[in-house]
Amino acid sequence: MSMKIRLARGGSKKRPYYSIVAADSRMPRDGRFKEKLGTYAPMLSKDDENRVKMDMERVQYWLDQGAQPTDRVARMLEAAGAMPKKDRANLKKGEPGKAAKARATEKAAKQAAIDEAANAPAEAPAEEAAAE
Repeated sequence: MSMKIRLARGGSKKRPYYSIVAADSRMPRDGRFKEKLGTYAPMLSKDDENRVKMDMERVQYWLDQGAQPTDRVARMLEAAGAMPKKDRANLKKGEPGKAAKARATEKAAKQAAIDEAANAPAEAPAEEAAAE
């Protein structure tokens, strides 16, 4: 049986509240779980001490038993110091989408046309003045 430490959603519509639970990975997200390990209230400010609460002894027990935390729970555990920090590489983070790339090339073409038009009249009077 593969165990996961994951979030189980509670709360009403647009007011999320999560329980941190140890559950069998085959069970539904909000379904049956073995043990409740803590809570996560994302509506609270990031520096609020009640935003994430965990029973670290029980979390460590489940980690020792082979439970795998989900990505979000792993980040919470890293912040709490229960897990070593992983190096993550989001290679597509700074890359714009297709539409943004198209807009950028179109804008660059327009700017090049404007620059070329601005430079052409400035050069013509200078050439005439040099000829005289």
